[in-house]
Amino acid sequence: MKAARQSWFEGQLDLDPDKLVFLDETAANTKMARRYGWAPRGECCRVAVPFGHWKTITVTAGLRASGLTATALFDGPMTGARSAPMSRRPSSRP
Repeated sequence: MKAARQSWFEGQLDLDPDKLVFLDETAANTKMARRYGWAPRGECCRVAVPFGHWKTITVTAGLRASGLTATALFDGPMTGARSAPMSRRPSSRP
C-alpha cells in the first residue's frame, strides 16, 4: 500500500493546476423550513412555510483555479443520468 501511495504521489508532479476542473454540486429544497422559532413568552411562534409543493433545485459548477465555469441549474435532484455527461464532457478550455 505504501508503494502504491508513493507511486500515485509521484505521478501528481505532472499535473498542471490550471487545467484541473473539480465538479461541485449543492441543492436547496423548499422543505428546508425552520421547525422551531422564538416568540414572546406566552405566545405561539407562527410563520408561513410552503406546504405540499416541495421543490428541489440543484446547482452544479466546474471549479477551476481561475474561478467558476460551466454553472448549471437543474429543476429537481441530481441523478446519475444528469451527472454522468458532466463528468465525461471535455473541457472547452485547453
